[in-house]
Amino acid sequence: MTDENLLDFSTTLEVRDSCLCMHAQRAARALARRYDEALRPSGLTNGQFSVLMALNRPGGAGIRDVAEVLAMDRTTVTAVLKPLTRRGLVEVAASPKDRRARALILTQAGRGLLVAALPVWRKMQKEIESLLQEPERLRTEMRSLC
Repeated sequence: MTDENLLDFSTTLEVRDSCLCMHAQRAARALARRYDEALRPSGLTNGQFSVLMALNRPGGAGIRDVAEVLAMDRTTVTAVLKPLTRRGLVEVAASPKDRRARALILTQAGRGLLVAALPVWRKMQKEIESLLQEPERLRTEMRSLC
């Protein structure tokens, strides 16, 4: 059997129709676009909103903590943090536990922006959940993959 027979167009259709990874990626991009559009008036992307929300905790957090919560690598978290820091929404300080490490702290401006963006996020959340048959089951199943 030649490579052409093993990789004909029916194989493409099989992957397109059944690949869980591809469907999850498509759904994630579609969801991200919806949240980005809803959050646009606040000046945040859904990724920035998620990072700021991950920093909404007492005492700040390390990059590793944020990366773990969001299932991102530290380099990506650092890249997302740069514009948030420039805007004065996040402060980077020496960690009180280890002076070599950095603590990420949500500033008052960052907290205020989250407060303003939260109703928009909640509205979008309700809209998305209304499109799903069992949103809690979907969340549970997605968590099982992490």
